[in-house]
Amino acid sequence: MKKSWLALSVHLRRPNKAVLALLALCLGVSVTAIAEPPPLGHELSVVETMPEAPNFTLADMDGEQHSLSDFRGRTVMLNFWGTWCPPCVREMPSMERLYRKYKDKGFTVIAVNQFESEDMVFEFTGRLSIEPTFPILFDKESRASELYRVKGLPTTYLIDKAGKIRYRAMGGREFDHPEVEKVIEGLLE
Repeated sequence: MKKSWLALSVHLRRPNKAVLALLALCLGVSVTAIAEPPPLGHELSVVETMPEAPNFTLADMDGEQHSLSDFRGRTVMLNFWGTWCPPCVREMPSMERLYRKYKDKGFTVIAVNQFESEDMVFEFTGRLSIEPTFPILFDKESRASELYRVKGLPTTYLIDKAGKIRYRAMGGREFDHPEVEKVIEGLLE
C-alpha cells in the first residue's frame, strides 16, 4: 500500500489528464472541472509600506552568480516558482511575453526556482510554448524565499527602480494582461 501512495504522489507532482481523471472518479469529482483549470487572474496587491527588497545572490543554469542588487535601476518582476506547480507553469509564457515587450525599456523578470536541479528546469523550459529568455535562478535551500516570506508558489513581487517592493501577487497571474502592463509602465516612468 505504501508503494502505491508513493507512486500516486510522484504522478501528482506532474499529473497528466489520465491520472487526474482516475483521481476524479475515485473522489466523485467532475472530470471536466479538473481538466479545465480556472482562468488566471491579473490583480496585484499594492504593498503600502514599500520596504526595500532584500538582496540575495543565486546561481543561474550555467552556474553564474546573480545578485538582485545587480538589477538596481531597473523595474524587476521577482517570481518564486517550481516546475511541479500548475499555476507557475501556466503563468510562465505570460511572463516571457511581458519581458520581451518591456526589457528594452528597463524591465526584467527574475524567476527563482525552488529546490529543483538545473537539468530538471532545462528540460521543463524546453517543453514550454514560449521558452523563457529571462534569468532563472536556483534557490535550492530556500534562502531567498525565506527572505521574502514566501508561503506558497507562485509568489511574485514587483520591485521599482529604487529597489522598493511595490506590488505582490500570490497565486498564478496572466502577467501580460493590460492592467498589469499599466502597472509596469507606471513603474518604468
